[in-house]
Amino acid sequence: MYKRVVQYVAIVLLGCFLYTSLASAADFRASSPAIEQLKKSIKQQHRQLIPFYDSGAVGLTRDGSIILRDANSIPLSQRQTINTLIAAQNQDRNALYREIALANDHPEWEDDIRSTFAQRWIKWAKPGWWYQQADGSWQKK
Repeated sequence: MYKRVVQYVAIVLLGCFLYTSLASAADFRASSPAIEQLKKSIKQQHRQLIPFYDSGAVGLTRDGSIILRDANSIPLSQRQTINTLIAAQNQDRNALYREIALANDHPEWEDDIRSTFAQRWIKWAKPGWWYQQADGSWQKK
């Protein structure tokens, strides 16, 4: 019985290792017309979002998206505009993660690619921007 448990654990660990090895081989610089269009759109939206990141109204989530973190810091007259911008940014980010996974011929890697991008967005965030930690709490960089 003990021998079977050890074999089972060894197989699971080997599977995890192989999966991690494959996921780490993803080409995050993969290119396609769709990826290039998404990158361009994300960059344009990002420029509009910078004041909202700076004010702390918008934060980077742990899943590679953005969210209106502090609605009270935005005048009511601007909330619809920022909500529309956030929705567009998240839609493009989700499409980018999916397109990169497809460009790598591994659509099953989408979640890993999303996770890696989430870490990169936070790493590249300017001091003073807010991001969501693994436990869901918010941290100011």
